[in-house]
Amino acid sequence: MPKKDDLPKKSLGQHWLRDPTALEAMCTAADVQANDTVLEIGPGLGTLTELLTKRAGQVIAVEFDKKLAVELPNRVMADNLQVICQDILSFDFTSLPADYKIAANIPYYLTSHLIRVISETPNPPLRVAILVQKEVARRVAGGPGDMSLLGVTAQFYWRVSLAREVKAELFEPPPKVDSQILVMERRPEPLFDVDPKAFFRVVKAGFAQRRKTLLNSLSGGLSLQRQDTENILRKAGIDPMRRAQTLSLNEWRDVYNSLNT
Repeated sequence: MPKKDDLPKKSLGQHWLRDPTALEAMCTAADVQANDTVLEIGPGLGTLTELLTKRAGQVIAVEFDKKLAVELPNRVMADNLQVICQDILSFDFTSLPADYKIAANIPYYLTSHLIRVISETPNPPLRVAILVQKEVARRVAGGPGDMSLLGVTAQFYWRVSLAREVKAELFEPPPKVDSQILVMERRPEPLFDVDPKAFFRVVKAGFAQRRKTLLNSLSGGLSLQRQDTENILRKAGIDPMRRAQTLSLNEWRDVYNSLNT
């Protein structure tokens, strides 16, 4: 049984992972090497932190919970560990060396925000391995038919793949769903030579009303006349009656190009 002070806080989405094989799988998925700087988000009790300090050159652990942040250096006594008490969404990623890596068991609510932040920072990580809700991991890695705004965002900036599944019972307390390791490897350049802000304005408009056709969602989201929207989609080779989740990334590029030419 954990000590009272070790009990996870539901308000922060804390679930402690103690399973050794799952923790090893996280390190492997992040491809942690001896000269790497690794950013760990939400280290909690330090079970993953301890493994990372043995494999990496430096580990920077960012913990929002002040009490856990203060106690972590006593739980994991390693010269190559730096602990920062901060909200990761306000963290300055440019303070890290180039080509750092991320390994983290993060609260489920943080997933979409974190992916957007690390995708848009001027200093993105080289590789990311985050343990997230299985359904979300598969949506991020999904293809046409199961695409999402988050999936388009991630795949625009990263090569996305899935690693080990982690059953709910391996956490303390067990969450309501299973988890999976989501792996993202930074692309040398974004997938397409487009203006990212303008490109995602189009994509966000398409996904704003997922149950509506592209004709309706893009007309409303981009403030276009329906006929103009239909012409743009047909010029791109897209049936206006399709829905956003059915489009591939290449088709989103075609819609963007059709709108801007």
